[in-house]
Amino acid sequence: MATILVIDDNRAICDALAVLFRLHGLDTLSAESPEAGLAALERERVDLVVQDMNFSRDTTSGQEGTALFRDIRDRYPDLPIVLLTAWTHLEDAVRLVKAGAADYLGKPWDDEKLVTTVKNLLRLHEVSRENRRLVAARRAAREKLAGEFDLCGIVYESDAMHHVVTIAAQVAHSDVPVLITGANGVGKEMIADIIQANSPVRSGPYVKVNVGALPAELMESELFGAEAGAYTGAHKARSGRFETADGGTLFLDEIGNLSLAGQVKLLRVLQTGEFERLGSNRMRRVHARIVSATNADLGAAIARGDFREDLYYRLNVIELRVPALAERRDDILPLAQAFLGPRHRLNAEAKALLCGHDWPGNVRELQNVMRRAVLLSRDGEIGPAELSLARPAPQRPAAAPEPTQVEVEAALAGNRGVIAAAAKELGLSRQALYRRMEKFGIRRA
Repeated sequence: MATILVIDDNRAICDALAVLFRLHGLDTLSAESPEAGLAALERERVDLVVQDMNFSRDTTSGQEGTALFRDIRDRYPDLPIVLLTAWTHLEDAVRLVKAGAADYLGKPWDDEKLVTTVKNLLRLHEVSRENRRLVAARRAAREKLAGEFDLCGIVYESDAMHHVVTIAAQVAHSDVPVLITGANGVGKEMIADIIQANSPVRSGPYVKVNVGALPAELMESELFGAEAGAYTGAHKARSGRFETADGGTLFLDEIGNLSLAGQVKLLRVLQTGEFERLGSNRMRRVHARIVSATNADLGAAIARGDFREDLYYRLNVIELRVPALAERRDDILPLAQAFLGPRHRLNAEAKALLCGHDWPGNVRELQNVMRRAVLLSRDGEIGPAELSLARPAPQRPAAAPEPTQVEVEAALAGNRGVIAAAAKELGLSRQALYRRMEKFGIRRA
C-alpha cells in the first residue's frame, strides 16, 4: 500500500485528508509542522507528500511552505509533492511547478480531483522508481563486466549493446572464428578489439586488414606474402598478413567483398593452416585467431553465388550482430558526450535533436557530427546550430495509382457520363480524366 505524508498545521485538515485517502486504499501519515514533516520523511518510507504552503507562523506569505518544499525537493529529488494552499496565486503555481512540484491545488480542494491527481502521480512515481531500478541494475552489470574483462573503453548503456559486448568478452577465450555483422559505422571493429584484448593470444600480434579495399591483383600478396621477383616491383621477399599475425589475431574486415578466387585461397588456409607465398612453392604454416566482419548479407551473397557457403561456415562458428544506432537509442547521448569530451556539453534542444535523428551512418556519423560541433562551439555549449543536423523532412503521401481503363469506364457508367462526378470518384481533376479517356480511346456517351 502506498503511503502519503500530509504536512499541515491544521489538525482537522490532516484528519480529513487521512480519512479521504484511506477510503481509497492509501495509507496516510500526518505532520503538523515543517520540522515534523522532515523528521517523518527520515523515519518512514513515503511515496508522496501533500503539503500546505501557509503555516501559522507564516500567515499568507508562503515563505515557510516554500522553504519546506525546497528542502524536501533537495533531499528527495524523486519524491512527488502536491502543494495545497488557501492563498493560490498563478505566478506562485508556475514558479513552484517549474521548481519540481508535481501539482498545485487550492483550498478547499475537490476530493475527486485530489484523489485522481494523487493516484496518477503514484503510478508515475512507481514507473519512475522501476526505471531507476533497471538503470541501476544495467549500470551494475556493465561495471561488473568491465571489472572482469578489458572492454577497450567502449561506451554504451543499452541492453542490446550489453548483450553483444558480454558475448564478445565471453567467447574471446576460445580459439573459434567469430563473424561480426552489422551496418557500416556500428562499431564492428571495436567488438573485434574486445575479442582480441581478452583472448589467450592478446600478447601476440593483432593484425587488421580491410579485405574489401584490397585490389584483386594484390590480394594474394597482401594476405600471403610474396617472394622477390614474384611480380613487377617485388624487389625483395615480404611477409603477408597471415604470417605477421602468427601467434596472434587476424581481423579480416569487409570479408563479404573478397573475390571468389580470394575466397578459395582463404578457405584453404582456414582448413589446413598452410599457405604459400606468391612466387614460392614452399609450404608455410601459421596459427592465428580469425575474426572477420561484414556489412553484407552473406546469406543472400551465397544464394547469388557471390560467396562460398563452405567459407561462410568456416568463418561463422560464432556470429555477433552489432545493432544499428537507431536500434539502441540509449547509447546516443553517452556516445555523443564521450566524443565531445569534458569541456563541451549538450543543451536540451541538442539532446532532443540527437535522440530524434535516425543516424543512417551510425556511430561513425555521430562521431563526425560531434567533431564538427566542437569546432563550431564558442563557449562549450552545443546547441542545434552547432550540430548542423538536418531535421527529417516530412514524408509526402504516396501518389495514388493511375486508374485503369476498366475503372474509368465503370466510373463514367456509374455516373451516367457526368465528367465532374466520375472525376471526383476517381480522385482526378476533370482535365486529368479527359486525358485518360483519350489515352484509353473512351468516347463520352
